[in-house]
Amino acid sequence: MSSNLPRRSFLAAAGASALAFAGAPRVFARNQQRAGGGAGRRPVSIASGNGVPATTKAVELIRDGADPLDAVVAGVRILEDDPNDMTVGLGGLPNEEGIVELDASVMHGPTHRAGAVASLRNIRYPSAVAREVARRTDHVLLVSDGALRFAKRMGFQEENLLTEEARRAWLRWKAGLNRDDNWLEPDQFDLPMTPDNRRGAADAAIDDRILTGTIHCSAVTAGGDLAGTTTTSGLPWKLPGRVGDSPIIGAGLYTDNAIGSAGATGRGEAVIQVCGANAAVARMGAGDHPTDACIAVLKMISERTRARRLQDDKGRPRFNVVMYAVRKDGVYGSACMHEGRQFAISDERGDRLEDCAFLYARD
Repeated sequence: MSSNLPRRSFLAAAGASALAFAGAPRVFARNQQRAGGGAGRRPVSIASGNGVPATTKAVELIRDGADPLDAVVAGVRILEDDPNDMTVGLGGLPNEEGIVELDASVMHGPTHRAGAVASLRNIRYPSAVAREVARRTDHVLLVSDGALRFAKRMGFQEENLLTEEARRAWLRWKAGLNRDDNWLEPDQFDLPMTPDNRRGAADAAIDDRILTGTIHCSAVTAGGDLAGTTTTSGLPWKLPGRVGDSPIIGAGLYTDNAIGSAGATGRGEAVIQVCGANAAVARMGAGDHPTDACIAVLKMISERTRARRLQDDKGRPRFNVVMYAVRKDGVYGSACMHEGRQFAISDERGDRLEDCAFLYARD
């Protein structure tokens, strides 16, 4: 990235945050130590729980002298290439019409440049396309057919991204919509299923992966330069054209080279409505530990989730959101709405998963 972008440094620190923060739950204090750290251990890369290969690759490349944005994009490419990760790239779960639509964003700390694509079809590597938007255009976000045309001009090859596993998962969803529609459920079949289409253990494994969603990856170099990317196939079975937080700068990703980088996975609509990643970076700029910043954003989301269909019987959000943050000095943290998630981290101590702090403990 550095050889293709002007080398202007972005040095304006974020102003004091106006976000309300009434104090973290006691359960967070109990988990703070294991949910973040890393001072003086740059380079550092942090990612969602499915991102250990991404953080490992990012830190390896940074140690070899790569730009941090090139490093994180190369890291998430491993998952975009993997048909067994049904949240991104090849094998991502499709929209309600059975078409895979991908979203991604990137942000480069040293130049404060950003790029994003949304509703991109037939291109396996949306994060790399987003990087080209930042690198080669005066825009930030390209969508749908325009994003596809741009990707093809940049040399990306079109391909069918719908794998057989994802297609079967989509067909089962279609079958379960309504017993009175024209899609039959398995117990309504008059003809036996063929071995290729019969539900089995592999199909159950698909169900377990459906809600894992999205990859975020941020990194900081030994010299303190930052970059981040978030890439996803989005909400399974979404309305065609639905865009979540992943390609929205300030929602699913935000990087400020003077402060840090943050991202989100989970219910994108909730993250958009509080500008989640930007809010986390602002909290760090105001002095919060990265884990505190993540908890503060989750608290905002919880307090602003007022639709009864999105609340449990205690008034808490039914959905999960996971926030990730790394500060310029290498301190990192992550937190989830509901207890039980992990995040990926790579630094001088190695490549590993750590437990997220959380806003709500298991009942």
